[in-house]
Amino acid sequence: MYETGGVAYVYLCYGIHHLFNIITNKKHNADAILIRAIQPTSGLDHMLKRRNKSKVEASLTSGPGNVSKALGISKSHYGEDLQGSQIYILDKTKTLPIIQSVRIGIDYAGEDAQLPWRFYAADNPYVSKKLKADTPCQE
Repeated sequence: MYETGGVAYVYLCYGIHHLFNIITNKKHNADAILIRAIQPTSGLDHMLKRRNKSKVEASLTSGPGNVSKALGISKSHYGEDLQGSQIYILDKTKTLPIIQSVRIGIDYAGEDAQLPWRFYAADNPYVSKKLKADTPCQE
């Protein structure tokens, strides 16, 4: 996580799920974004096969472990350039309403668990968990 931004940080959680993060800062600064969900738009046949599913539904890529499994991301992708041949993140410059929320799944983090550092596309069915107190971001 202390690498230069623009590369993948992937780790194994609970010995079960690979979690995919995007490193976002300068080298030696531990800043990353956990990818908790995606809206799949291509490669659906591969995702369905990897997840052992027969149809596309929100659970296909909702939740950080499901994202990695659907995309075929594992610890072997740690350090991959996100503009490379293995993982490529494309900026389609589509503007969506964004919701800001407290972080989830980290109750052990004390005060830091309540930081409003979670962001997601409003009304997207692939969002892994919505909270009643979530608020739209201000422009």
